[in-house]
Amino acid sequence: MSFAPMVIDAPGSAALTAKQVAAASVDEVLQWLDTSAAGLSGTEASARLARYGPNAVRTHRVSVLAVLGRQLRNAVLILLAGTAIVSFFLGDSTQAVIIGVILAASIGLGFVNEYRAERAAAKLHAEMEHKAVVRRDGEFATISVTDLVPGDVIRLSLGEAVPADVRLIDGSGLECNESILTGESTGSEKSPQPVPGGTELAESTDLAFMGTIVSAGEGTGVVYATGRRAEFGRIAAGLDERQPETGFQVGLRRFSYLLLQVAVALIVVILISNLLLRKPVIDSVLFSLAIAVGITPQLLPAVVSTSLATGSRRLAKAKVLVKRLVCIEDLGDIDILVTDKTGTLTEGRIRLLDTVDLAGAHSEPVRRLGLLATDVDPESGGVSANPLDAALWESPQPQQLVGSGVHRVAMLPFDHERRATSVLVDDDGKRVLVVKGAPEQVLAQCRATPTTAADVLATLFAAGRRVVAVAVKPAAELTTVTPGDECDLLLAGFLVFADEPKPAARPSLSALADLGIEVKIATGDNPRVAEKVCAELGLASKGTVTGAQLEALDDDAFADAATNHTIFARISPEQKARLIVSLRSHGRSIGFLGDGVNDALALHSADVGISVDSATDVAKDAADVVLLEKDLGVLATGVAEGRRIFANTIKYVLMGTSSNFGNMFSAAAASALLSFLPMLPSQILLNNLLYDSSQLAIPTDRVDEEQLQAPSHWNVAFIRRFMLIFGPISSLFDFLTFGLMLGVLHAGAIEFRTGWFVESLATQTLIIFAIRTRKIPFLRSRPSLALAITTFAVVAIGVVLTISPPAHTLGFTPLPWQFYAVLGAFVISYLVLVELAKVMFYAEPIRLVGQPHRARGRDHRIRRRAARFHHFDGAN
Repeated sequence: MSFAPMVIDAPGSAALTAKQVAAASVDEVLQWLDTSAAGLSGTEASARLARYGPNAVRTHRVSVLAVLGRQLRNAVLILLAGTAIVSFFLGDSTQAVIIGVILAASIGLGFVNEYRAERAAAKLHAEMEHKAVVRRDGEFATISVTDLVPGDVIRLSLGEAVPADVRLIDGSGLECNESILTGESTGSEKSPQPVPGGTELAESTDLAFMGTIVSAGEGTGVVYATGRRAEFGRIAAGLDERQPETGFQVGLRRFSYLLLQVAVALIVVILISNLLLRKPVIDSVLFSLAIAVGITPQLLPAVVSTSLATGSRRLAKAKVLVKRLVCIEDLGDIDILVTDKTGTLTEGRIRLLDTVDLAGAHSEPVRRLGLLATDVDPESGGVSANPLDAALWESPQPQQLVGSGVHRVAMLPFDHERRATSVLVDDDGKRVLVVKGAPEQVLAQCRATPTTAADVLATLFAAGRRVVAVAVKPAAELTTVTPGDECDLLLAGFLVFADEPKPAARPSLSALADLGIEVKIATGDNPRVAEKVCAELGLASKGTVTGAQLEALDDDAFADAATNHTIFARISPEQKARLIVSLRSHGRSIGFLGDGVNDALALHSADVGISVDSATDVAKDAADVVLLEKDLGVLATGVAEGRRIFANTIKYVLMGTSSNFGNMFSAAAASALLSFLPMLPSQILLNNLLYDSSQLAIPTDRVDEEQLQAPSHWNVAFIRRFMLIFGPISSLFDFLTFGLMLGVLHAGAIEFRTGWFVESLATQTLIIFAIRTRKIPFLRSRPSLALAITTFAVVAIGVVLTISPPAHTLGFTPLPWQFYAVLGAFVISYLVLVELAKVMFYAEPIRLVGQPHRARGRDHRIRRRAARFHHFDGAN
């Protein structure tokens, strides 16, 4: 990817291009930006902030009009609105009013629920404010990243997201993962040396770009572009600003198209048949429009939004926060969970158990060397952000053990490739290099070591301990440290840490297994340690593979390893992301739970990125879902809630499409055979209004445990099949009612319409009790109290309307009691027949399986990060 000719409007200078910044020396860039290595003054920074605006790509504000507009972008509601307008101009104001009530209910409920969710999301963004370390008035201070301006000098540290486009001033082992911009998964080494003539992002090694991740080392740099002037901001701003569409939203959209196709077909058939029978044109048009509206589940958007809003409130109580409502359903889609080990399967509290020499005996000199190689300078002190280093400094009397005659000369920070930290120290006049890191990497750089060391290491790993090796070598000639200096070492011993298995993890793993979720462990720890923890917690393993073994595999072999193994040990951040992509390419829906800087890539690659409230900023930014407790049990609750919401949504869809299709097919057939309209357009719509109103309680309904044991996805073909099988059963009893009214009761037009109105309302409303479960209703699967009350209440209201004062206005008349007796027998027979059809329909296992997931491209990743990152969307 090449630089666009983006103009950097530098203070006090001519306009700059990013290419010029990359090619210039540090002094030239500082001069162009009218700043210095000491940074800006507070006064100057404030003036520039007023001039350039906040360092934000997008602003996360809740817009009433935007939320309302999203409610109106729905095919079903557009059909309703069009029908209302046509009805009004054709003189049927009653029909127009009823449709207006339906529209108001659907749009109003959807708007209220989504607006509340947007407010909650905005609050979540505001609580996730990010900071940057910037030099102001000659001193480093922490400020909000949105306050950064061109000319600021900032510090970059391992694990941080680069908050703006930066020209490096200095760096120590600095690397940035730039896959969000370049697509390259490997880290890019950075250096302050200018790059003359460079035109590619990957070639500009003296620049660090907004949105990329510091994957190794540290450094300082001067900000030369912020907000939409930055490379990331420019690209993100040019993309479609809508949020990426989820699988749930795709399914809803396709389902709406199916309904439109059926509705249009019915309009054409009914209109033509009525005109051929020489019925009034206006009545025929109104009737055909009413039939088209009747077949659509008008309150589907309201039911979906109510379900999601109810689910989000339940999840919040269960300590699960979602950034977007539709992420709840995606959470329920998960069938594989890839998670780290620390803090999920283990307590996440690292303790130093012992420090041992090569014979396995306790050794204080080894502990002293370990203290020297931490990220805490013994001279200045401080607190370590690394849990292993922090545990070392929490051991007894660390400062006394180190002593006062130690001076740190240079340091090469830990990175995920070397898996080691190297520190050059002057220890009482002797300069030595101390290397501390993963035993495999450190031992590979050591001279011959005694066999006892390997035995000690194997014993420690077998006990499930986390082990860090420490090695040294004289370094009188060194003044700096490079990876090439980590060789010809002398192994000193091992630091032994413990992170005990979490007692609550066993029942949590069992809960996930009951949900049909396969758990895979991706950890940077030793394979034997990971295996022991999994065994203690009862997690069945299909096998273990290490990062070194994965590195040598091509894509096909990697995919096979990803599918057939459970534990992935000593795995790099890039391999985690590759693991996720590989599993997704096989049609699996993948959730990834991570909280570290090395998890950001995998979080972005997963269908659902899951992090925790205590995670690093990068991990929380990359996640769709944030857990307030790092507990797999909390996650299991979230997954179950997502599946419960989908199951309840599908209840409404299956019931609405099948019973509506049956009733409207009956109406179409009757209109072709009778000399009068079988039901007035306003009566059809009133029937649907009452019926749909009863279904607003569906989000409160219970869901059978069997429906939570595996994820289900949208499948329009399945819905169509259900409609074509159960719809005709509804039509059968409609035709029996026609026979009763015409052949037995000799009903006229008004009596016929009244009788069919009551029967139609009763059958299509009460059928929810059969469709909501694959079990026998009430006996083996009880509905929620709210659903039962609203359903029976609506049937009662329908009967009362036919005998109430407004009955005449609505075109109804009272019916003899014999009709209601026969109607009761019809309803019972109908429900029994539906139960028999259910047994046949579900004889073979059927799941609503959607299309395989596809890997997402660079534009999708950029849009997703722009939508997520608080300091890039200006939420504060």
